[in-house]
Amino acid sequence: MATSLFRTALKGGLHKNYLRKTLRSSFNLEKILCIHTSSLLNVKGQEINMPSLSPTMTEGNIVKWLKKEGDKISAGDVLCEIQTDKAVMSFETEEEGVLAKILIPEDTKEIKVGSLIALMVAEGEDWKSVEIPDAKGVAPAASNAQEEPEESEQSTGGNTPGIELTMPSLSPTMSEGTIIKWHKQPGDKVSAGDVLCDIQTDKAVMSFETEEEGTLAKILLGDDSKDVKVGDLIALMVAEGEDWNDVKVPGKKKTKSSVAKEEDVQKPKVESQTSLEPTTRYSYDGYSPAVRSLLELYAIDGSTIKGTGKQGKLLKGDVLKHVTEKQLSIKPPRTGETSSLKSVTPTIVSRPTKGPSYVDIPLTGMRLTIAKRLTESKTMIPHAYATAESNIDSLLGLRKQLKLAGINVSVNDFIIKAVAIALKQCPLVNCHYVKDKVVLQQTSDISVAVATEAGLITPIVTDADGKALDEISAEIKELAGRARIGKLQLHEFQGGSFTISNLGMFDISEFSAIINPPQCGILAVGSGRPIIGLNGKPQTIMTATLSYDSRAISESAASDFLETLQGLLQMPASLLLTSPAAKKRVSN
Repeated sequence: MATSLFRTALKGGLHKNYLRKTLRSSFNLEKILCIHTSSLLNVKGQEINMPSLSPTMTEGNIVKWLKKEGDKISAGDVLCEIQTDKAVMSFETEEEGVLAKILIPEDTKEIKVGSLIALMVAEGEDWKSVEIPDAKGVAPAASNAQEEPEESEQSTGGNTPGIELTMPSLSPTMSEGTIIKWHKQPGDKVSAGDVLCDIQTDKAVMSFETEEEGTLAKILLGDDSKDVKVGDLIALMVAEGEDWNDVKVPGKKKTKSSVAKEEDVQKPKVESQTSLEPTTRYSYDGYSPAVRSLLELYAIDGSTIKGTGKQGKLLKGDVLKHVTEKQLSIKPPRTGETSSLKSVTPTIVSRPTKGPSYVDIPLTGMRLTIAKRLTESKTMIPHAYATAESNIDSLLGLRKQLKLAGINVSVNDFIIKAVAIALKQCPLVNCHYVKDKVVLQQTSDISVAVATEAGLITPIVTDADGKALDEISAEIKELAGRARIGKLQLHEFQGGSFTISNLGMFDISEFSAIINPPQCGILAVGSGRPIIGLNGKPQTIMTATLSYDSRAISESAASDFLETLQGLLQMPASLLLTSPAAKKRVSN
């Protein structure tokens, strides 16, 4: 009966997701496995591709898988070991879920960067029923696998074979980049370690240094080339002494399937648009903004959750508990809705000739990454907040005295030093949250938020508790300057044990900030504002709000930290001192 209904539904053109829901509600899932001969009921997996683990890597060998199918994966876990052109390196993932299918086994050699090697699914989904993509999307798994015949476009240029320079992977999560500026021009001599060009990654603008020697012969992708995939050919070199003007430009290789695909794209499409997936629309009226946001994000009917607030009011914690218990995942936004399973006739909407003008500003890779991570942080980390006000008249007076002595330091330099010392005195706040464990940090490495044209970046002042105020000031100026022109190295902005975001210079009195995982705390600092004290005299008050991960930091620990910080800011003379132990640690 189930098989008959399934085939009848398919012939009737029912949407596969609607069919899946109907079948699951009408039959026991175990009883319909017998008709699971199509990918319609499979779980769509998240693709894991061969990474580029060095700037010159174009292919690699999978030496050993450290995770097996069905294993839970957390951000930072090592999936497998890969032999690159340099060494055997660990492939760490930044995704979370369950490893569903290993498509490329151990000891598979010469796998191209970007080739599909495995599949993941979200936690809670049935990893055993993951949908396997077409074979053409998977890297060859064995030496006897038949390769699809390739066709090459005709080469152009001269007769001298060139050394190919491809788009490098300059960060573990980089999949594409933008070439900002070439520092070498055709005909220039290139030595190992020379910077060829600046590339905008998903993290920052970074320099592409080559390990080859020779002469740059041809630039194939010039300045401002956007969305260049890792591994794409960007330039050609020749050996020193060869005629660089005679370099051969290789044609782009195509498989027969890709040629056929291009032909299909060129054919006019006459089919009408298929019907959209029927969805249920819930009403979110009457809920608080925080609760409504979570209900919409996870597509939950709020009436199905029991509220624990006054008179049964639904609270944010109730929704988060429901999400955790049901192991729900974020639902993608609906692209459209329809009230029935009828085909939708495509319509052409003409752009109005009159009306307000606007400008579309494309997001940089860095801003897209920031948006993704902050959304994950705000959604998955239970943020808690605590605020303290400090009288900074003594601090401002001390700063003025230092300036008269020729030492120019900012209020932010005092705050960095005070936070670093407070973290040492309150070590429970100086921590990371990794794989459901609290990892206490041994050093006070302060990340300082700096705004750049590409987005927000956080250069790190390491061992800030052991540095003098003028050292911190000089280091911050140097790091911030290089951050704004995209010249920071990875270790200079990745890591850190605690973050400070200061908007006081913009006359923002107070605000709250989003935690930068795996860190567990971030301090949002406002401007100093004059008030009249209880004694009738004017005072300058500064507000600082601590956002902390309540899984790792208790309310009492957060309160102790803010109380310690308040004392240091109100009696800043101690910030001029540097402990011998800290100074020794910094010098080492």
